Amino acid sequence: MPRILTLFLDGVGLGDDNPDHNPFANARLPTLTKLLGGRRLVARSAPLENETTTLVALDASLGVEGTPQSATGQASLLTGRNVPSEIDRHYGPKPNAPIKDIVEADNLFAQVLRKGGRATLLNGYPPGYFDSINRRHRLYSVIPLAVVAAGLKLLTTKDMQAGRAFSADFTGKGWAAQHDFPPIPIYTKAEAGKLVALTSQGFDLSWFDFWLTDIAGHRQDMTQAVTMLEAFDEMLDGLLRTWPTDRDLIILVSDHGNLEDLSRRGHTLNPVPCLLIGPQNLRREFTRDLADLTGFSTAVLRILFDEPPPA
Repeated sequence: MPRILTLFLDGVGLGDDNPDHNPFANARLPTLTKLLGGRRLVARSAPLENETTTLVALDASLGVEGTPQSATGQASLLTGRNVPSEIDRHYGPKPNAPIKDIVEADNLFAQVLRKGGRATLLNGYPPGYFDSINRRHRLYSVIPLAVVAAGLKLLTTKDMQAGRAFSADFTGKGWAAQHDFPPIPIYTKAEAGKLVALTSQGFDLSWFDFWLTDIAGHRQDMTQAVTMLEAFDEMLDGLLRTWPTDRDLIILVSDHGNLEDLSRRGHTLNPVPCLLIGPQNLRREFTRDLADLTGFSTAVLRILFDEPPPA
């Protein structure tokens, strides 16, 4: 059975190929550019299929007026339901009661476990996060909510110290810069990518929540956005050097646009990328009839548990 690693890039749409406001058109991203056959991760590059990579654009608006938001977008990805349509609006960043009920009722992590698979969220969380949740000073965002609702535990400092979980920037450097955070290992970007690949091989579905992309988009700081994307690209290079791309899939996907247009404050109406790296037969099967966020979880389950098409 093939494995899937999902790198969830929060707040990343497919925008114009304009370096004045799109950091994807500004940053030096040799790994992504090579995967895309010399193209950039911008609107005019999709759709694309080559020997290693498939890129499709997914509709994040889902037929609902207004700007797509994190809670409804992530819930749609993880449940296969048109959540903004069900609650009559886009909503976020954190889930309200109706979204919480939808995610807790069933989600991709729970479905993988029910089918006998193994799943994990690779993010590590500091002690203060759990304290805030327990005191109800903080709400789960949709992705950790789905993990907890499935009966899985969120990973902690101990998991990070053991190399089983990773900080938001993968390397641990951002965490180490916080004076009140517990010590964790510090990796180069390439080392972090290799460890993500090795750790993910113990699971059928691994997921990493890269929320820094959405933060950078809201800050509208081109220099910060470019630096972050170039660091991610270096991590991705280390990951691909270890990941068995002849057998398993890596998927980059998002919930709504934001980072791709720093000329405006807030989210965009742009479609979001679904970029797949791995065997062509699996990529074609995954993207069959995939047009918007609601088809994502069904496609994951089809690859993991249905008989894969011949290569």
